[in-house]
Amino acid sequence: MNKNKFLKLSIAFFLAIFICGKAYSASKELLKVDWSFAGFTGKFDRSSLQRGYQVYKEVCSSCHSMKYLSYRNLGEKGGPEFSLEEVKAIAASYEIEDGPNSEGKMFTRPGRSSDHFKNPYPNDNASITANSGAYPPDMSVLVKARPGGSNYIYSLLMGYEEKPVDFILEEGVHYNKYMDGNKIKMMKPLSDNLVEYSDGTNATVDQMAKDVTTFLTWAAEPHLEARHKTGIKVVIYLILLATLVYFSMKKLWSRVDAEK
Repeated sequence: MNKNKFLKLSIAFFLAIFICGKAYSASKELLKVDWSFAGFTGKFDRSSLQRGYQVYKEVCSSCHSMKYLSYRNLGEKGGPEFSLEEVKAIAASYEIEDGPNSEGKMFTRPGRSSDHFKNPYPNDNASITANSGAYPPDMSVLVKARPGGSNYIYSLLMGYEEKPVDFILEEGVHYNKYMDGNKIKMMKPLSDNLVEYSDGTNATVDQMAKDVTTFLTWAAEPHLEARHKTGIKVVIYLILLATLVYFSMKKLWSRVDAEK
């Protein structure tokens, strides 16, 4: 094969990949939300984080674990920022298995702030059995584990629809326009007024989807605000440094030109 022919075939190959990729992404176009935490200076909405935790607790936690979070994280700066008393009350509302005690037996006790979020199942096999063979993924870093991140989670929650007439669904499977293959075993988790927000916010499906997505984004990136602040400081520092170097070099070369 000569060089020109090889070059043409290579260009055609990469164009085909690009076109297919664009077509696939267009077919999976996600819903876009103007998230408060997006962008270079983005910050989490504290009220949305607290409401999102409420949605997770009352709706999602019956199936999905968040094993990398401790209850005390709910009170840390940059997160939902519940008060110390609220964090203790949240933790104490759970019965945690502990032990063994002095007699070698396991026992249960009220949760503490230092405890990790309680897992709804004792092990993975139990979770799969309870969900008809489907494994409910841990939600601790789910946002970072899915292409599209926050927009994907939000789109998935909003994507439940009646299936097209000619679309075949197996028993126990539901149609979701944003799920790969449009098939998902998790039934629609949200419905209007499913929870009663403690701050009086109207609990529509859209509002709950946004709030729980915000909470899951924070869980996956708890230091996002700190990174944004550091990034701003670095940019300012680099601008000042570049300005200083520019004027220093200008002054240096002015002396060189004067000596010529």
